[in-house]
Amino acid sequence: MHLLPWWAALVGLAVAIILILKKLNPVYSLMLGAILGCLLGGAGLSQTINVLIQGSQSVMGTVLRVIAAGMLAGVMMESGAADVIAKTIVNKLGDQLALFSLALATMVITGVGVFIPVAVLIVAPIALEVGQRMHISKLALLVALSGGGKAGNIISPNPNSIAAAKGFGVNLSQIMIADFIPSVVGLIVAVLVASFLKHRGSAVLDTDIANLTKPKQPTELPSLATALVTPILAIVLLLLNPLSSLLHIHGLTNLNLDATYVLPFAAVVGTLAMRKGRQLKAYAQSGIARMTDVVMILIGAGMIGALITTSSLPNKIIELIKISHVSGVFLAPLAGILMAAATASTSTGVILATGSFSKAILGFGVSPLGAAAMVHTGATVIDHLPHGNYFHVTANAMHMEIKERSRSIIYETLVGLSMTIVATVMYGFF
Repeated sequence: MHLLPWWAALVGLAVAIILILKKLNPVYSLMLGAILGCLLGGAGLSQTINVLIQGSQSVMGTVLRVIAAGMLAGVMMESGAADVIAKTIVNKLGDQLALFSLALATMVITGVGVFIPVAVLIVAPIALEVGQRMHISKLALLVALSGGGKAGNIISPNPNSIAAAKGFGVNLSQIMIADFIPSVVGLIVAVLVASFLKHRGSAVLDTDIANLTKPKQPTELPSLATALVTPILAIVLLLLNPLSSLLHIHGLTNLNLDATYVLPFAAVVGTLAMRKGRQLKAYAQSGIARMTDVVMILIGAGMIGALITTSSLPNKIIELIKISHVSGVFLAPLAGILMAAATASTSTGVILATGSFSKAILGFGVSPLGAAAMVHTGATVIDHLPHGNYFHVTANAMHMEIKERSRSIIYETLVGLSMTIVATVMYGFF
Protein backbone atom coordinates (compact mmCIF):
# COMPACT_ATOMS: atom_id res chain seq x y z
CA MET A 1 0.00 0.00 0.00
CA HIS A 2 1.29 3.47 -0.95
CA LEU A 3 1.91 6.05 1.78
CA LEU A 4 -1.10 8.15 2.68
CA PRO A 5 -0.64 11.94 2.59
CA TRP A 6 0.56 13.50 5.84
CA TRP A 7 -2.38 15.89 6.05
CA ALA A 8 -4.88 12.99 6.06
CA ALA A 9 -3.17 11.54 9.15
CA LEU A 10 -3.29 14.93 10.88
CA VAL A 11 -6.98 15.32 10.06
CA GLY A 12 -7.73 11.83 11.41
CA LEU A 13 -5.80 12.51 14.63
CA ALA A 14 -7.45 15.92 15.06
CA VAL A 15 -10.94 14.46 14.56
CA ALA A 16 -10.22 11.72 17.12
CA ILE A 17 -9.02 14.26 19.71
CA ILE A 18 -11.98 16.60 19.09
CA LEU A 19 -14.44 13.72 19.51
CA ILE A 20 -12.72 12.71 22.77
CA LEU A 21 -13.02 16.30 24.01
CA LYS A 22 -16.70 16.17 23.06
CA LYS A 23 -17.04 13.20 25.42
CA LEU A 24 -17.62 10.55 22.75
CA ASN A 25 -16.26 7.18 23.86
CA PRO A 26 -12.46 7.32 23.28
CA VAL A 27 -12.38 3.97 21.45
CA TYR A 28 -14.98 5.06 18.90
CA SER A 29 -13.33 8.48 18.63
CA LEU A 30 -10.00 6.89 17.73
CA MET A 31 -11.61 4.41 15.35
CA LEU A 32 -13.62 7.08 13.53
CA GLY A 33 -10.56 9.32 13.27
CA ALA A 34 -8.54 6.47 11.75
CA ILE A 35 -11.29 5.58 9.26
CA LEU A 36 -11.80 9.19 8.18
CA GLY A 37 -8.06 9.76 7.79
CA CYS A 38 -7.66 6.66 5.63
CA LEU A 39 -10.61 7.52 3.38
CA LEU A 40 -9.60 11.16 2.98
CA GLY A 41 -6.07 10.03 2.15
CA GLY A 42 -7.29 7.97 -0.80
CA ALA A 43 -7.39 4.51 0.74
CA GLY A 44 -10.25 2.33 -0.45
CA LEU A 45 -12.69 0.61 1.88
CA SER A 46 -10.76 -2.67 1.88
CA GLN A 47 -7.42 -0.88 2.36
CA THR A 48 -8.88 1.07 5.27
CA ILE A 49 -9.96 -2.16 6.95
CA ASN A 50 -6.45 -3.56 6.44
CA VAL A 51 -4.94 -0.50 8.17
CA LEU A 52 -7.34 -0.86 11.11
CA ILE A 53 -6.60 -4.59 11.48
CA GLN A 54 -2.85 -3.99 11.18
CA GLY A 55 -3.08 -1.36 13.91
CA SER A 56 -5.13 -3.57 16.21
CA GLN A 57 -2.70 -6.47 15.79
CA SER A 58 0.29 -4.24 16.56
CA VAL A 59 -0.89 -3.60 20.14
CA MET A 60 -1.74 -7.20 21.10
CA GLY A 61 1.56 -7.69 22.92
CA THR A 62 0.83 -4.65 25.08
CA VAL A 63 -2.75 -5.84 25.64
CA LEU A 64 -1.49 -9.15 27.05
CA ARG A 65 0.75 -7.37 29.54
CA VAL A 66 -1.94 -4.89 30.56
CA ILE A 67 -4.34 -7.77 31.29
CA ALA A 68 -1.59 -9.39 33.36
CA ALA A 69 -1.12 -6.13 35.28
CA GLY A 70 -4.82 -6.18 36.14
CA MET A 71 -4.30 -9.21 38.35
CA LEU A 72 -1.69 -7.40 40.45
CA ALA A 73 -3.74 -4.20 40.64
CA GLY A 74 -6.85 -6.11 41.72
CA VAL A 75 -5.00 -7.89 44.54
CA MET A 76 -3.35 -4.69 45.83
CA MET A 77 -6.57 -2.68 45.81
CA GLU A 78 -9.19 -5.18 46.93
CA SER A 79 -7.20 -7.01 49.60
CA GLY A 80 -6.48 -3.86 51.59
CA ALA A 81 -2.72 -4.27 51.00
CA ALA A 82 -2.38 -0.81 49.42
CA ASP A 83 -4.24 0.83 52.29
CA VAL A 84 -2.05 -0.89 54.90
CA ILE A 85 1.14 0.26 53.15
CA ALA A 86 -0.14 3.86 52.89
CA LYS A 87 -1.18 4.07 56.56
CA THR A 88 2.11 2.56 57.73
CA ILE A 89 4.19 5.12 55.81
CA VAL A 90 2.19 8.07 57.15
CA ASN A 91 2.16 6.77 60.74
CA LYS A 92 5.87 5.94 60.81
CA LEU A 93 7.02 9.30 59.44
CA GLY A 94 4.74 11.26 61.77
CA ASP A 95 3.10 14.69 61.59
CA GLN A 96 6.37 16.64 61.34
CA LEU A 97 6.96 15.14 57.89
CA ALA A 98 3.27 15.17 56.99
CA LEU A 99 3.48 16.38 53.38
CA PHE A 100 6.48 14.18 52.62
CA SER A 101 4.79 11.13 54.12
CA LEU A 102 1.57 11.73 52.17
CA ALA A 103 3.43 12.25 48.88
CA LEU A 104 5.63 9.20 49.53
CA ALA A 105 2.63 7.04 50.45
CA THR A 106 0.84 7.93 47.21
CA MET A 107 4.06 7.41 45.25
CA VAL A 108 4.58 3.94 46.72
CA ILE A 109 0.94 2.89 46.26
CA THR A 110 1.00 4.01 42.62
CA GLY A 111 4.46 2.54 42.17
CA VAL A 112 3.33 -0.96 43.15
CA GLY A 113 0.72 -1.06 40.40
CA VAL A 114 -2.36 0.76 41.73
CA PHE A 115 -3.95 3.29 39.35
CA ILE A 116 -3.14 6.86 40.35
CA PRO A 117 -6.80 7.94 40.88
CA VAL A 118 -7.33 4.93 43.15
CA ALA A 119 -4.08 5.68 45.00
CA VAL A 120 -5.28 9.24 45.69
CA LEU A 121 -8.66 7.88 46.86
CA ILE A 122 -6.87 5.54 49.28
CA VAL A 123 -4.62 8.22 50.79
CA ALA A 124 -7.09 11.17 50.67
CA PRO A 125 -8.96 10.34 53.93
CA ILE A 126 -5.63 10.05 55.76
CA ALA A 127 -4.50 13.35 54.19
CA LEU A 128 -7.62 15.23 55.28
CA GLU A 129 -7.27 14.02 58.86
CA VAL A 130 -3.58 14.99 58.94
CA GLY A 131 -4.38 18.31 57.24
CA GLN A 132 -6.90 19.31 59.86
CA ARG A 133 -4.59 18.33 62.69
CA MET A 134 -1.55 20.15 61.23
CA HIS A 135 -3.48 23.10 59.69
CA ILE A 136 -2.44 22.28 56.11
CA SER A 137 -4.63 23.55 53.27
CA LYS A 138 -6.50 21.24 50.92
CA LEU A 139 -4.55 22.72 48.00
CA ALA A 140 -1.22 21.70 49.53
CA LEU A 141 -2.55 18.25 50.40
CA LEU A 142 -3.78 17.64 46.86
CA VAL A 143 -0.50 18.75 45.30
CA ALA A 144 1.38 16.38 47.63
CA LEU A 145 -0.92 13.47 46.75
CA SER A 146 -1.10 14.16 43.02
CA GLY A 147 2.62 14.91 42.74
CA GLY A 148 3.53 11.77 44.66
CA GLY A 149 1.17 9.79 42.44
CA LYS A 150 2.80 11.15 39.30
CA ALA A 151 6.23 10.21 40.66
CA GLY A 152 5.04 6.66 41.35
CA ASN A 153 3.22 6.42 38.04
CA ILE A 154 6.41 6.43 35.95
CA ILE A 155 8.10 3.61 37.89
CA SER A 156 5.05 1.36 38.14
CA PRO A 157 4.29 -1.89 36.28
CA ASN A 158 1.04 -0.30 35.08
CA PRO A 159 -0.55 0.18 31.63
CA ASN A 160 1.26 3.43 30.77
CA SER A 161 4.68 1.98 31.68
CA ILE A 162 3.89 -1.15 29.67
CA ALA A 163 2.77 0.96 26.68
CA ALA A 164 5.92 3.12 26.86
CA ALA A 165 8.17 0.07 27.04
CA LYS A 166 6.52 -1.94 24.30
CA GLY A 167 5.98 1.10 22.07
CA PHE A 168 9.76 1.42 21.74
CA GLY A 169 10.67 -2.26 22.08
CA VAL A 170 12.31 -2.22 25.52
CA ASN A 171 11.64 -4.29 28.63
CA LEU A 172 9.23 -3.05 31.29
CA SER A 173 11.96 -3.33 33.93
CA GLN A 174 14.24 -1.09 31.85
CA ILE A 175 11.74 1.76 31.70
CA MET A 176 11.04 1.43 35.43
CA ILE A 177 14.78 1.75 36.19
CA ALA A 178 15.29 4.56 33.66
CA ASP A 179 12.50 6.63 35.22
CA PHE A 180 13.69 6.19 38.81
CA ILE A 181 15.79 9.37 39.08
CA PRO A 182 13.11 11.55 37.39
CA SER A 183 10.62 9.98 39.80
CA VAL A 184 12.69 10.94 42.87
CA VAL A 185 13.02 14.49 41.51
CA GLY A 186 9.24 14.60 41.03
CA LEU A 187 8.69 13.53 44.64
CA ILE A 188 11.04 16.25 45.92
CA VAL A 189 9.39 18.94 43.77
CA ALA A 190 5.91 17.80 44.90
CA VAL A 191 6.89 18.15 48.57
CA LEU A 192 8.57 21.54 48.04
CA VAL A 193 5.62 22.97 46.09
CA ALA A 194 3.11 21.55 48.61
CA SER A 195 5.13 23.08 51.47
CA PHE A 196 4.98 26.47 49.74
CA LEU A 197 1.19 26.10 49.54
CA LYS A 198 0.77 24.92 53.12
CA HIS A 199 -1.28 27.93 54.20
CA ARG A 200 -2.76 28.88 50.82
CA GLY A 201 -6.26 27.80 49.89
CA SER A 202 -9.12 26.57 52.03
CA ALA A 203 -8.58 24.74 55.29
CA VAL A 204 -9.87 21.25 56.11
CA LEU A 205 -13.15 21.70 58.01
CA ASP A 206 -14.91 19.51 60.55
CA THR A 207 -17.57 18.79 57.94
CA ASP A 208 -14.90 17.40 55.59
CA ILE A 209 -13.81 14.93 58.25
CA ALA A 210 -17.39 14.08 59.19
CA ASN A 211 -18.29 13.37 55.56
CA LEU A 212 -15.23 11.28 54.77
CA THR A 213 -15.97 8.49 52.34
CA LYS A 214 -13.28 5.96 53.08
CA PRO A 215 -12.42 3.28 50.52
CA LYS A 216 -14.30 0.05 51.00
CA GLN A 217 -12.06 -2.37 52.87
CA PRO A 218 -12.13 -6.09 53.53
CA THR A 219 -13.18 -7.09 57.03
CA GLU A 220 -9.68 -8.36 57.80
CA LEU A 221 -6.70 -6.24 56.72
CA PRO A 222 -3.40 -8.03 56.03
CA SER A 223 -0.25 -7.38 58.06
CA LEU A 224 2.37 -5.06 56.57
CA ALA A 225 4.74 -7.98 55.96
CA THR A 226 2.19 -9.95 53.92
CA ALA A 227 0.91 -6.79 52.15
CA LEU A 228 4.44 -6.21 50.83
CA VAL A 229 4.85 -9.72 49.37
CA THR A 230 3.10 -8.99 46.05
CA PRO A 231 4.92 -5.73 45.13
CA ILE A 232 8.35 -6.88 46.36
CA LEU A 233 8.13 -10.20 44.51
CA ALA A 234 6.96 -8.47 41.32
CA ILE A 235 9.76 -5.89 41.43
CA VAL A 236 12.47 -8.46 42.24
CA LEU A 237 11.40 -10.76 39.40
CA LEU A 238 11.09 -7.88 36.90
CA LEU A 239 14.56 -6.63 37.82
CA LEU A 240 16.13 -10.10 37.63
CA ASN A 241 16.93 -9.89 33.91
CA PRO A 242 18.59 -6.44 33.83
CA LEU A 243 20.51 -7.11 37.06
CA SER A 244 21.76 -10.49 35.82
CA SER A 245 22.93 -8.81 32.59
CA LEU A 246 24.73 -6.17 34.62
CA LEU A 247 26.35 -8.80 36.84
CA HIS A 248 27.05 -11.14 33.87
CA ILE A 249 25.07 -14.04 35.37
CA HIS A 250 24.35 -15.77 32.07
CA GLY A 251 22.00 -18.45 33.42
CA LEU A 252 19.55 -15.86 34.72
CA THR A 253 19.97 -13.59 31.67
CA ASN A 254 18.49 -16.30 29.44
CA LEU A 255 15.45 -16.59 31.72
CA ASN A 256 13.01 -14.27 29.99
CA LEU A 257 10.75 -13.16 32.86
CA ASP A 258 8.21 -11.02 31.04
CA ALA A 259 5.56 -8.99 32.86
CA THR A 260 2.95 -11.35 31.38
CA TYR A 261 4.21 -14.08 33.71
CA VAL A 262 5.62 -12.06 36.60
CA LEU A 263 2.68 -9.84 37.55
CA PRO A 264 -0.03 -12.55 37.87
CA PHE A 265 2.44 -14.89 39.61
CA ALA A 266 3.35 -12.21 42.19
CA ALA A 267 -0.34 -11.46 42.69
CA VAL A 268 -1.21 -15.11 43.38
CA VAL A 269 1.73 -15.64 45.76
CA GLY A 270 0.89 -12.39 47.58
CA THR A 271 -2.76 -13.40 47.94
CA LEU A 272 -1.77 -16.74 49.45
CA ALA A 273 0.71 -15.00 51.78
CA MET A 274 -2.14 -12.78 53.03
CA ARG A 275 -4.25 -15.94 53.51
CA LYS A 276 -6.89 -14.64 51.15
CA GLY A 277 -6.78 -17.42 48.58
CA ARG A 278 -10.57 -17.74 48.58
CA GLN A 279 -10.89 -14.13 47.41
CA LEU A 280 -8.48 -14.57 44.48
CA LYS A 281 -11.33 -15.00 42.00
CA ALA A 282 -12.92 -11.72 43.15
CA TYR A 283 -9.57 -9.90 43.01
CA ALA A 284 -8.98 -11.15 39.47
CA GLN A 285 -12.47 -10.04 38.43
CA SER A 286 -11.90 -6.58 39.87
CA GLY A 287 -8.52 -6.31 38.14
CA ILE A 288 -9.76 -7.30 34.71
CA ALA A 289 -12.74 -4.95 35.05
CA ARG A 290 -10.40 -2.03 35.71
CA MET A 291 -8.23 -2.95 32.72
CA THR A 292 -11.07 -3.35 30.22
CA ASP A 293 -11.21 0.35 29.33
CA VAL A 294 -7.43 0.50 28.93
CA VAL A 295 -7.42 -2.53 26.63
CA MET A 296 -10.17 -1.05 24.44
CA ILE A 297 -8.33 2.29 24.23
CA LEU A 298 -5.17 0.40 23.26
CA ILE A 299 -7.00 -1.16 20.31
CA GLY A 300 -8.37 2.24 19.25
CA ALA A 301 -4.94 3.84 19.62
CA GLY A 302 -3.45 1.05 17.53
CA MET A 303 -5.81 2.00 14.71
CA ILE A 304 -4.94 5.71 14.77
CA GLY A 305 -1.26 4.77 15.14
CA ALA A 306 -1.46 2.60 12.02
CA LEU A 307 -3.01 5.51 10.10
CA ILE A 308 -0.07 7.74 11.05
CA THR A 309 2.67 5.16 10.43
CA THR A 310 1.23 4.32 6.98
CA SER A 311 1.25 8.01 6.09
CA SER A 312 4.10 10.37 5.23
CA LEU A 313 3.55 12.30 8.48
CA PRO A 314 6.55 10.81 10.40
CA ASN A 315 8.87 11.70 7.52
CA LYS A 316 7.39 15.21 7.28
CA ILE A 317 7.90 15.76 11.00
CA ILE A 318 11.55 14.72 10.68
CA GLU A 319 12.04 17.07 7.71
CA LEU A 320 10.35 19.98 9.50
CA ILE A 321 12.43 19.61 12.66
CA LYS A 322 15.65 19.33 10.63
CA ILE A 323 14.79 22.49 8.68
CA SER A 324 14.00 24.41 11.87
CA HIS A 325 17.36 23.31 13.39
CA VAL A 326 15.60 22.32 16.63
CA SER A 327 16.88 19.17 18.30
CA GLY A 328 14.73 16.20 17.34
CA VAL A 329 15.12 14.96 20.92
CA PHE A 330 12.33 17.34 21.96
CA LEU A 331 9.79 15.46 19.84
CA ALA A 332 9.67 12.63 22.42
CA PRO A 333 8.62 14.67 25.48
CA LEU A 334 6.41 16.94 23.37
CA ALA A 335 4.53 13.96 21.92
CA GLY A 336 3.85 12.68 25.45
CA ILE A 337 2.83 16.13 26.73
CA LEU A 338 0.45 16.93 23.86
CA MET A 339 -1.23 13.53 23.58
CA ALA A 340 -1.78 13.26 27.36
CA ALA A 341 -3.13 16.83 27.44
CA ALA A 342 -5.52 16.08 24.59
CA THR A 343 -6.89 12.98 26.29
CA ALA A 344 -6.38 14.07 29.95
CA SER A 345 -4.96 10.61 30.62
CA THR A 346 -1.41 9.40 31.18
CA SER A 347 -1.97 5.93 29.78
CA THR A 348 -3.97 7.05 26.73
CA GLY A 349 -1.42 9.82 26.09
CA VAL A 350 1.49 7.36 26.18
CA ILE A 351 -0.37 4.89 23.98
CA LEU A 352 -1.14 7.56 21.37
CA ALA A 353 2.32 9.12 21.49
CA THR A 354 4.18 5.83 21.07
CA GLY A 355 1.82 4.45 18.45
CA SER A 356 1.83 7.64 16.39
CA PHE A 357 5.30 9.15 16.76
CA SER A 358 7.72 6.35 17.70
CA LYS A 359 8.99 6.03 14.13
CA ALA A 360 9.64 9.76 13.84
CA ILE A 361 11.31 9.97 17.28
CA LEU A 362 13.64 7.04 16.59
CA GLY A 363 14.37 8.60 13.19
CA PHE A 364 16.44 11.24 14.99
CA GLY A 365 18.75 8.65 16.44
CA VAL A 366 17.23 8.74 19.92
CA SER A 367 17.76 5.44 21.75
CA PRO A 368 14.59 3.38 22.26
CA LEU A 369 14.99 3.46 26.06
CA GLY A 370 15.61 7.22 26.10
CA ALA A 371 12.61 7.81 23.84
CA ALA A 372 10.38 5.68 26.08
CA ALA A 373 11.52 7.53 29.21
CA MET A 374 10.95 10.97 27.68
CA VAL A 375 7.52 10.14 26.26
CA HIS A 376 6.51 8.51 29.54
CA THR A 377 7.52 11.43 31.76
CA GLY A 378 6.13 13.93 29.24
CA ALA A 379 2.71 12.32 29.57
CA THR A 380 2.58 13.32 33.26
CA VAL A 381 2.92 17.08 32.64
CA ILE A 382 -0.69 18.07 31.90
CA ASP A 383 -2.65 14.83 32.13
CA HIS A 384 -4.83 16.23 34.94
CA LEU A 385 -7.02 18.62 32.94
CA PRO A 386 -10.78 19.01 33.61
CA HIS A 387 -11.95 16.96 30.62
CA GLY A 388 -10.49 13.80 32.21
CA ASN A 389 -11.75 11.60 35.05
CA TYR A 390 -8.70 12.15 37.26
CA PHE A 391 -9.50 15.84 37.78
CA HIS A 392 -13.01 15.10 39.07
CA VAL A 393 -12.14 11.97 41.06
CA THR A 394 -9.46 13.85 42.99
CA ALA A 395 -11.73 16.89 43.49
CA ASN A 396 -14.36 14.66 45.11
CA ALA A 397 -11.77 12.81 47.19
CA MET A 398 -10.48 16.09 48.66
CA HIS A 399 -13.96 17.71 48.99
CA MET A 400 -12.95 20.57 46.69
CA GLU A 401 -15.08 22.78 44.45
CA ILE A 402 -14.15 22.85 40.74
CA LYS A 403 -12.72 26.37 41.02
CA GLU A 404 -10.42 25.39 43.88
CA ARG A 405 -9.46 22.11 42.20
CA SER A 406 -8.51 24.10 39.09
CA ARG A 407 -6.02 26.16 41.11
CA SER A 408 -3.84 23.11 41.63
CA ILE A 409 -3.42 22.39 37.89
CA ILE A 410 -0.39 24.66 37.48
CA TYR A 411 1.32 23.22 40.58
CA GLU A 412 0.74 19.62 39.48
CA THR A 413 2.16 20.58 36.09
CA LEU A 414 5.39 21.71 37.77
CA VAL A 415 5.87 18.20 39.16
CA GLY A 416 5.40 16.51 35.78
CA LEU A 417 7.54 19.13 34.06
CA SER A 418 10.42 18.62 36.50
CA MET A 419 10.44 14.88 35.78
CA THR A 420 10.28 15.50 32.02
CA ILE A 421 13.18 17.97 32.10
CA VAL A 422 15.34 15.53 34.09
CA ALA A 423 14.51 12.64 31.75
CA THR A 424 15.17 14.77 28.64
CA VAL A 425 18.54 15.95 29.96
CA MET A 426 19.53 12.42 31.05
CA TYR A 427 18.44 10.52 27.96
CA GLY A 428 18.31 13.15 25.25
CA PHE A 429 21.58 14.96 25.70
CA PHE A 430 23.88 12.60 27.65
